[in-house]
Amino acid sequence: MTSPPPAAEEIRVMLCDDSATVRAILARLLEAEAGIRVVHRAADGKAALAALAETRPDVVLLDLEMPVMDGMTALPLILKAAPGAAVIVASALTQRGAKAAIAALAAGAVDYIPKPQGSGGGAADPAFRTELLTKVRGWARMKRRERQRATRPAVATPAPAPLRPAATARGSTARPLLLAIGCSTGGPQALATLLKRLPRLPVPVAVVQHMPAGFTAMLAEHLDRAGAMRCAEAQDGEVLAPGRVYLAPGDRHLLVEAVPGGFRARITTDPPENFCRPAVDPMLRSAARAAGGRVLAVILTGMGQDGLEGCRAVVAAGGQVLAQDEASSVVWGMPGAVTRAGLPLLVAPPEALAERIAATAAERMMA
Repeated sequence: MTSPPPAAEEIRVMLCDDSATVRAILARLLEAEAGIRVVHRAADGKAALAALAETRPDVVLLDLEMPVMDGMTALPLILKAAPGAAVIVASALTQRGAKAAIAALAAGAVDYIPKPQGSGGGAADPAFRTELLTKVRGWARMKRRERQRATRPAVATPAPAPLRPAATARGSTARPLLLAIGCSTGGPQALATLLKRLPRLPVPVAVVQHMPAGFTAMLAEHLDRAGAMRCAEAQDGEVLAPGRVYLAPGDRHLLVEAVPGGFRARITTDPPENFCRPAVDPMLRSAARAAGGRVLAVILTGMGQDGLEGCRAVVAAGGQVLAQDEASSVVWGMPGAVTRAGLPLLVAPPEALAERIAATAAERMMA
């Protein structure tokens, strides 16, 4: 006997964790929200697999360390059995947990959440609740859009329009000397999609992804294998080389300073901005100063509006801004804020943004 068809807007969630306490914490948080229903609670990967056909979840919250069948073993089997489901892995905020979470992203998981600890633990934190609900809702929406697109006739995607300077930008036709990228929720996947489509650029690339300490080093390793450009965590004082990607370390701001012939990284413990450290705004402000405005800023998916003031500074100094579109964003907070402010030259999915960046490189950066 199968479950009745879900309501049109209902998000069906499966929990898979060997801890009954964790399952109870997550279920309590999720079921307190209208439009979300926990359809199954499994204690291991094998039990989750057995329940997939009957429960048809939109989202699977998957622990990675479990008896019988662990999460990494179960992940590809879940993806094969339920290709329309988004798998979000739960990871401890440790170096080992970070390595496992990034490995899961590389294997097909869409995102991660910190694993709640103890009887209440991190789940009592409003920030944890917000992160959990944002990712569950965002990825469920993304997967439903994918299913809808798969049932529609294929439509040719037009090539990006020729690059044109923003009406509000001063000196925006000058060739950029730096590519600066900011992102948050959904960012690891968007970054990988963007970077693997870029050639080796003749300018440095600075990236701020909202992420805890320890996770950024693992993300840098993942991105290093994703595309043509080498990627690593930025080190304080190092000169930024063209064709390399520098990721802000977790819990540290990344700033850009001018040096003769180029730029160098500054890593600081200045107070958080927009409740974030690292934050996009200080990186973009410093980049605009260091490059004399010759910056191409890209804002990808993310919650909140970090990056808005930084993009304003970039445009005011003569730089350019691109933003991810709403349809391809897990959360259209950060790119939506800069779009509503009228700052981007182009609002598009990461694939089209990569085409535009590559075209900019061919047309201007090598000029």
